[in-house]
Amino acid sequence: MYPNGLASRSGGPFTLSRRRFLRTLSASAALASLPAWSAGTQEGFNPKPRRVGLIGAGWYGKSDLWRLIQVAPVEVVSLCDPDQRMLAGAVQIAQQRQESKKAPRTYLDYREMLKQEQLDIVLIGSPDHWHALQAIAALEAGAHVYLQKPISVDVREGEAILDAARKHQRVVQIGTQRKSTPHLIDAKRQIVDAGLLGTIGHVEMCCYFHMRANDNPPLQSVPDFFDYEWWTGPAPLRPYDGLPHLRWWRTFMEYGNGIVGDMCVHMLDTARWMLGLGWPKRVSSSGGIYVQKVGKSNISDTQSAIFEYDHYNLVWQHRTWGPPVDPDYPWALFIYGDKGTLKASTMRADFIPNDRAAKAIHFECLYEREQYPEDLTEDAIELNAAPATRRHLLDFLAAIDQRSRPIADVEDGHISTASCILANLAMDLGRSLAYDPKQRRVIGDPEATSRLRRPYRAPWQHPAGS
Repeated sequence: MYPNGLASRSGGPFTLSRRRFLRTLSASAALASLPAWSAGTQEGFNPKPRRVGLIGAGWYGKSDLWRLIQVAPVEVVSLCDPDQRMLAGAVQIAQQRQESKKAPRTYLDYREMLKQEQLDIVLIGSPDHWHALQAIAALEAGAHVYLQKPISVDVREGEAILDAARKHQRVVQIGTQRKSTPHLIDAKRQIVDAGLLGTIGHVEMCCYFHMRANDNPPLQSVPDFFDYEWWTGPAPLRPYDGLPHLRWWRTFMEYGNGIVGDMCVHMLDTARWMLGLGWPKRVSSSGGIYVQKVGKSNISDTQSAIFEYDHYNLVWQHRTWGPPVDPDYPWALFIYGDKGTLKASTMRADFIPNDRAAKAIHFECLYEREQYPEDLTEDAIELNAAPATRRHLLDFLAAIDQRSRPIADVEDGHISTASCILANLAMDLGRSLAYDPKQRRVIGDPEATSRLRRPYRAPWQHPAGS
């Protein structure tokens, strides 16, 4: 052991720069501020250099990796992506940011990377249709996994990831970092847990961002630096009409589950965490493409979903057009009780008491610009989410050290993801669905049960089998 609790992987002293030393102190303080329920993680937290690989070197994959480098002495040894230009850019930044200044090795095939490298941690930031195969392969290779949400594109994939995590006894943290967002932790403690809402009778969740791509680009040749066949993998092969990075792939159901799978999963997971909820008893949904009909996109531009629980429902609504109902809360959740309402988003939270004589309480988003000035020049960074991601990664590392479950364990990620997938399935079938997680079937609905698994494009094999 060495100063500040750091030990080297080789047994020799791990040399810290003054900047790293100060950040390690800051990281330790951030971990200590996490709630007690985020693992018996706080005692004996012992950050040590770990070998890290990243699968998916796009926007959020890189963002998670840069946050990890900020809070822990890791060695980024490998990066994997089908876009050679994106890989080259990620290698350059990783080499600049990590202490060793070594350039990570690059791979096209994640299976080859997992075979060649002995990785302690694998970060997965690939598109949703790849999550299951890559996460399970990383677990089978012995790595702990930080997996972006949603964990899967179908329910059977989520079950398979959960089974693999338990079989191989590895930590899987899902990127639903609202549970590690400081102002939302405070709102949960001070409002929900303290009983200020009174008897809760209704929850609403929404997203009114204009985030659905509505373009109609022409077909074109695949550039030499991009392996489109590999990028597509087990999903249907669409005619190539441009790089699918950023928002373009999310506008197609072939690769994900639309706005519900992308945005509702965050708010549903947050509501479930705040209120201590598990699986919904029944899920129903309606919607479609009502307004934005000119482009190629096949995800809904308008959709409502109801997640039924014993004493109240959680109701989702999104529109990718028109103004938000509450301009201060365009992507948010609202918990209604007989004593007041809690409004909560990634940017702020507000408790509004029903009694006008009672005090309203405001919670502001935490930024860490001074501690991490490089955030200010990072391309496309979500400054409001960076502190939450750093804390989320610290919780992940602590769970690895303590051999415990992280705050966003794979099982909770599966519940939130599968519930959103069931909402889309309910909309498509035109009826409500009651999923039994023990029997792993939709009760009384063989057709819906058969659709818990999507077909894979050959030669890829679904992890749940045929």
